[in-house]
Amino acid sequence: MKAFSVCALGESLIDFTPCGKSSKGMPVYECNPGGAVANVLAAVNKLGGKGAFIGKVGDDTFGRFLTDNMKAAGINLKGLCIDREIPTTLAFVSLNSSGDRSFSFYRKPGADIMLSVDDIDRSILSECDIFHFGSVSLTDDPARTATLESAKEAKRNGAVISYDPNYRPLLWKSTEEACKIMKEGAYLADIIKVSDEELQLITGSDSLEEGADLLMETGASIVFVSMGQRGSFVKNKTASVRLNTYDVKTVDTTGAGDAFLGSVLSKLHGMSCEKLSSLSEPELWDILDYGNAAGALTTAKTGAAPAIPTDEEIEICRKTVGKLVI
Repeated sequence: MKAFSVCALGESLIDFTPCGKSSKGMPVYECNPGGAVANVLAAVNKLGGKGAFIGKVGDDTFGRFLTDNMKAAGINLKGLCIDREIPTTLAFVSLNSSGDRSFSFYRKPGADIMLSVDDIDRSILSECDIFHFGSVSLTDDPARTATLESAKEAKRNGAVISYDPNYRPLLWKSTEEACKIMKEGAYLADIIKVSDEELQLITGSDSLEEGADLLMETGASIVFVSMGQRGSFVKNKTASVRLNTYDVKTVDTTGAGDAFLGSVLSKLHGMSCEKLSSLSEPELWDILDYGNAAGALTTAKTGAAPAIPTDEEIEICRKTVGKLVI
């Protein structure tokens, strides 16, 4: 048995989330732990798995805050590095009336993209069932090279590779560059999770079935597509399933996709690529429904990692909350 259910390499950063207004009527922002891969690990750990983080934060108040929060979440930090010169990356979240978010980043550069190949604790790459990464760490070197090389080494060591493109336009020089580099990540992946917009961007298809097939042609064993209020979709070599999500009162969608993916990975770790490819329709339905509940419940609270539900909360939701039909 491997030491870690999931090892994730990438960003741990601060999400400054809207939190009302001051007595003077000025916007107030709450400091929340964020970063897609860190959120995924928080979900994995909260749902009974063991996660390990590889990444870099600054030697500053925010870096120490993130370190403390990941420790509190039970995430193994043997792969965490501290940059003595470059500050921790910050993201300011803007929410519209329906809770959908957009981001402004303070990252030119930020500590997360300073992770180099020499910073990687390679022992972790042989100790995980699943190695997970996203495209935020692919936007610039040295983190880009460190990410791709680590994924290749983890794959050689027998890990299943999980990938979430997690497209953030403001972090890329151009859409063309983003597509090119995000496809490089997809070529390494056994599990791919995309949003419906990312599916179309990467594959050029607006069909869930066709887009998933195109990603599986690159080598993926299973593809998940999250679609916000319209639910989600999964396809492997055996079957495909599309489900509506749960009808909860949404206040903040930050981290919902990460909670969805983390909960899904908590169900998939320990499975071989052959097993992932052959999961039956009922098995896919159960995994997708579990992820939908986790993602939906995360939107009912502010922040990302702090809003991730427990397994008990997910199961209560599945039994008592109706589905949202759009």
